[in-house]
Formats: sequence, C-alpha cells, structure tokens
Amino acid sequence: MNQRLAHVTVLVRNYDEAIAFYINVLGFSLVADADLGGGKRWVVVAPQGSTAGCGLLLAEAHTDAEQRAVGQQGGGRVWLFLHTDDFWRDYPVLQARGLRFLEVPRTEPYGYVAVFEDLYGNRWDLLEPLGG
Repeated sequence: MNQRLAHVTVLVRNYDEAIAFYINVLGFSLVADADLGGGKRWVVVAPQGSTAGCGLLLAEAHTDAEQRAVGQQGGGRVWLFLHTDDFWRDYPVLQARGLRFLEVPRTEPYGYVAVFEDLYGNRWDLLEPLGG
C-alpha cells in the first residue's frame, strides 16, 4: 500500500484574506483555486518547493459551528508544523513580513523552534529539525 497525507483542512473566515496571508506572509504558493459553485472554492496552498508534501485546503466557514472553530481547530495548542532547512534565515524574514511569533526562538533536542500564530490564531511551530 502506498499512501500519503495530501491535504489538511484549515477553516478560514474569507478565502481571499487567507490566500493573501499564506502567500504574502508565509511565502506559500497557491496550488489551486477553483470555483465549485454556491460560494465554495477548492483552494490549496503549500510551502514553496513542497512538490509532494501536504498542502492546506482552505475552507471558508459558513455555519455557526464552523465560524466558531476558525482559529480554534487545535484547541489552543500548536497543531501545524512548518519545517524549514534554515530557521535563522526564515525567522527574521517572517518577522519582517509581520508574522506574530509568541516566543523567542529556542533550541530543543529535536531542533530550532518558535511558535507563531496565523491570521486566525491557529498556533504553528516554525521548526528546523536537527539530526535528520
């Protein structure tokens, strides 16, 4: 069996503001943006150079329950992890683009890491893994 995780859905308030954040602040690529009708779109963003990796499927919240879950999908914990091959290159660039880091960078046994929030409050790790 050959399987891989293709997409993770992230609820957003608005497709276009979310696309702008992921493209302009995080530096992701827009992989797909297709109109599905009825106000729905198939929007996928992914980190630059991530050809076979997992992408984010941006889903605009419509119901009350979905709207309440925007920014809360991880229950207040870090639940998304952005790996980089050079933490100290990317950290100042992301800061300069206005990304909100919640802590100063730290070194852990597994790598260099700092927690940040996306535009909705979802918590992420910017992480350069150490030792392979």
